[in-house]
Amino acid sequence: LRGAPRDPAEVRFLLQEARESIEAARSYRRELEQRLRGLQQAREQIRESATSTRNVLEQHFNDLKGTLKKLLDERLMSLLREVDAIEQESIKPLDECQKLIEHGVSTANDLLQEGESAVHGDVGQQNEKLCIFTKKALHIQLDSLPEVPSLVDVPCLSAQLDDCLLTILKNQIFRHGTVASRPPVQLEEFVEKPGGILVRWCKVDEDFIPQDYRLQYRKGTAADFEDVYVGLETEFVVLHIDPNVNYQFRVCARRDGRQEWSPWSVPQIGSTTLVPHEWTAGLEGYSLSSRRNIALRNDAQSCGVLYSKAPTYFCGQTLTFRIETVGQPDRRDSLGVCVEQQNGCDSLQRDKAVCISTNGAVFVNGKEMTNQLPAVTSGSTVTFDMEVVHLGPSSNEGGNFKLRVTISSNNREVVFDWVLDQCCGSLYFGCSFSYPGWKVLVF
Repeated sequence: LRGAPRDPAEVRFLLQEARESIEAARSYRRELEQRLRGLQQAREQIRESATSTRNVLEQHFNDLKGTLKKLLDERLMSLLREVDAIEQESIKPLDECQKLIEHGVSTANDLLQEGESAVHGDVGQQNEKLCIFTKKALHIQLDSLPEVPSLVDVPCLSAQLDDCLLTILKNQIFRHGTVASRPPVQLEEFVEKPGGILVRWCKVDEDFIPQDYRLQYRKGTAADFEDVYVGLETEFVVLHIDPNVNYQFRVCARRDGRQEWSPWSVPQIGSTTLVPHEWTAGLEGYSLSSRRNIALRNDAQSCGVLYSKAPTYFCGQTLTFRIETVGQPDRRDSLGVCVEQQNGCDSLQRDKAVCISTNGAVFVNGKEMTNQLPAVTSGSTVTFDMEVVHLGPSSNEGGNFKLRVTISSNNREVVFDWVLDQCCGSLYFGCSFSYPGWKVLVF
C-alpha cells in the first residue's frame, strides 16, 4: 500500500489500535443493541399497559351500565307496584259504593214498575195492590241515599321525579375514575438475605398521601400473586425464599381516607443467592419449625446452646433474631455468634463468642461490657453486623484478626471491636435459654 508504514513495530502498533477500535465498536454496538431492547421493552410496557387499561375501563363501565340499568328497572318496578297498590286500595270503596247504588237503582225500578201497575191496574184489585205497594215503599226507605265522595277527597295519583338526580349522577360520573401514567408507588431496592429478600419501595407521587402499602409476590410467573405485607412501612423482609430462584414483586398503596387501592407498580424480579439460616436439629430442649429457622425452648430439663447447622453467617451481612414469644428470663440466656461450636457450654457467654443476654447485657469473649441494650421482649428484633477492620501480624492485644461488631436492639446499638487469634471467613450463630417458652426466628 502506498504510504503504508513499513516499520514492523509501527505495523504492530497500528494493528493493536485497530483491534482495540474493533473491540470498542463491538462494545458500542452491544450497548446500543441493549438500549434498543430497553426501548422495545418500554414501548411494549406502554402498549400492553394501555391495552390493559382500556380493557379495565370498558369492563368497569359496562358493569356499571348493567348495574345501573338493573337498579333503575328495580326502582321503576317498585314505583309501579306502589301505584298499583294505591289504585286498588282507592278503587275498592268506590266499587262497593257503585254496587250499592246499582242495587238501589234496580230496587227503585222494580218499585216504580210495581207502583205504576198498582195505579193503572184492574179496579177490582187496585186497593189491594196499592196497599201492598205503599207498605213496600215505606219499608225501602226511599229517603236514604249512599254518600259519593267528591273528587277532592279521592286520590289523584302523580309521580314526583327530582331532576337533580341527573345532575348528581352527571357530576359523579364525570369525576368517576382516573387514568395515571405512572403508579404512585414503585419498587426501589432488593437486598439479599439468607433465605429471604429485603424489599424496599418508595412513593413517587408527591401529592399521594398513603394510608397503607400492600406488597405482593409470586414464584416465577406461573403462580398467582399473594399478599405478603400490608402496613405503613416502606420495607419488608420476605422470608421462605428459595435460593437462586426468581420471584416477582409488586406494590401498591391506599390513599388516606379511601378504601380502593392504587394501581400496581411495575413488577420487578428479585432473588437471593444466600442459603437460609437453619438451627441444628436433634438437640433436646429445643423444638424446630419445618424450615428449621424457628427454635422453641420446650419443657425438657436439659440445657445447652443451640447452634446453627453450619457457619452460614459472613461478615458484611446482617444477622437478625426476632423474638416471637418470651419465657422467664435468666442471666445466662444468650443470642449471638461464635467461631466454633462448644457442645459442653450452656451459654454463649464464653471465649470466641459475642452475644446479648435477654436482660440486654452484652458479652464479648465471656466478659460483660459496660454498655447495655434494652431487655428483649416479645416482638423484639436483635441484629448483628460485622466487618473486618484489622488483618495482619499479631498486635499487643494478642490477636491478628479484628472485627467491628454492631449489635442493635429496640432502636439502640452498641459498637465494639472483637479481637480473635485466627481469621474467620464464616461464623456460627446460636442461642441458649434456661426456661421454656422462648421462641426465636433467625434470618
